[in-house]
Amino acid sequence: MSALPVDQPVACEPLFYLTVAEAAHLIATRQVSPVELVQAHLDRIAAVDPKIFGFITVLADRALEQARAAEQEIMAGKYRGPLHGIPYSLKDNYYTKDIRTTAASRVLWDWVPTVDATIHSRLKEAGAVLLGKNNTWEFGTGTGELQPDLPFPIACNAWDTAYYAAGSSSGTGVSVAAGLAMIGMGSDTGGSVRAPAAAGGLFGLKPTYGRLSRAGILPNSLSFDAAGPLTRNVRDAAITMQAIAGHDPRDPTSADVPVPDYSADLATGVKGLRIGFIRRFHERDFAADPQTVTALVAAVDILRRLGAEIVELDVPYSVQDYRLCVRLIGQSESLSIHEQSFREHNRLMGPALRDKFLGSISLSAFEFVKATRWRHEIIAKTDAAIASCDAVICAGPMRLIPALNDQPGMIAYMLGSANCVFNVTGHPSAAICSGFDDRGLPLSLQIAGRYFDEATVLRVAAAYESATQWTQRHPSLRESPLPDPILAAKPDTDNIMTAPSRDEIAAVLRRMGAAGVDAAMIDRAHALCAVTAGMIARLPSTMPRDTDSAHVLQLPRSVD
Repeated sequence: MSALPVDQPVACEPLFYLTVAEAAHLIATRQVSPVELVQAHLDRIAAVDPKIFGFITVLADRALEQARAAEQEIMAGKYRGPLHGIPYSLKDNYYTKDIRTTAASRVLWDWVPTVDATIHSRLKEAGAVLLGKNNTWEFGTGTGELQPDLPFPIACNAWDTAYYAAGSSSGTGVSVAAGLAMIGMGSDTGGSVRAPAAAGGLFGLKPTYGRLSRAGILPNSLSFDAAGPLTRNVRDAAITMQAIAGHDPRDPTSADVPVPDYSADLATGVKGLRIGFIRRFHERDFAADPQTVTALVAAVDILRRLGAEIVELDVPYSVQDYRLCVRLIGQSESLSIHEQSFREHNRLMGPALRDKFLGSISLSAFEFVKATRWRHEIIAKTDAAIASCDAVICAGPMRLIPALNDQPGMIAYMLGSANCVFNVTGHPSAAICSGFDDRGLPLSLQIAGRYFDEATVLRVAAAYESATQWTQRHPSLRESPLPDPILAAKPDTDNIMTAPSRDEIAAVLRRMGAAGVDAAMIDRAHALCAVTAGMIARLPSTMPRDTDSAHVLQLPRSVD
């Protein structure tokens, strides 16, 4: 099954800015060798990565060895397909056998897995060449806060290094944007593929929950996590998805459903498609920046002119409701996954990761189940709305990209986003560039679809991309002066009286066997548990008795 158009033109871009489809054509017709292509990317990494910190580990020798092997196979007539010889990178939470996987944490800084992530294995089987492991937030954790105390510098935006790259797949995003890799694989718990794609002017796809295997990816939250590709255009994502999608017995949440030809309908346009436009996220839930709204409305008008039927679509929940689910459920799941690391090595963790765990210790089993039952209601009602359309368009990040050390702005960029909606529900969702603001930095929107219908999401995105050409621009690597830091406010402790007491918190930490429990840790946990208490108070007071939480991972399926 070929993912390439029949008449693929030869590109005039530098090798490191070719699309996957262009490079694949050149390799297949023996106009460019995999060794040339990989070397061009390694040279680009050497020249640019010191400015943007996209890679934690670069595998130059291994990559060239794999490229030479690919070249020999192709010369022998054993061409594997459109990813053969294509260089890619992995977020450093993907397991790579015999190659360290750090998750940007001192806890795992020297850890070397003995197995590969399934997605990594499938990319290797397709003939792709691993360049290295990308920078990330520690354990994929964060809400946008500064993380200057990690063992590796924070990634910088490729369009202007004084600006935010978003996260947590931050290094993956900046590497693909700046031409350091042709494909980057990230992971997405509350927007961690789509936010860096938005900040980088890229296409970032979070597929349906269960579409891609998560086996061999360091988990963050079992019921929200999804793997996804970041690419410079839609077709490259379709080519990548063709190689990596499909059932995996190593992942108990992997769905055993057919994999379509993701490239088949990319050029068919949107005429006749029913596309729902969700306004509430940017009109009622957040005061979105006018430039973001203008670009979103313009995108809707473009799709209408291309022949789509645009209908107004509403959902009965706010972005804040979806975010509440992610935070209450996801943080508790994360603590349960990484309890041993927290118990034994919390002093090696950065504050963002340690704070997440400390703020989770007060959530009771009753409250956790209550949150999952509420999530079950949210999923069903949101899916009922989405299922009435072929696809949905809505806001992604609703703020402009902030400066790199503007901590309130960074947090607002991540939390003031509708990305989390589709982590809660599990629907496929993609970020796509919708233009550029008055500073020349990317704007972005979301296109979502029915369960396991990534093909239509890609089809709509391809039509919009073709009509706008935003994704053909490349970052300038501008290096503006960094403004003075703006620090975030201290945690809101208005609910301190409903949080567990310091003595109760100390008892929980000691029952866990946490190392290094002292007065400072207990005080910090007390303040953070007050924030959690405020979130718990926002859960609905009553729900129908028959609302079930047991099957929240078995997502409902959209119907025609």
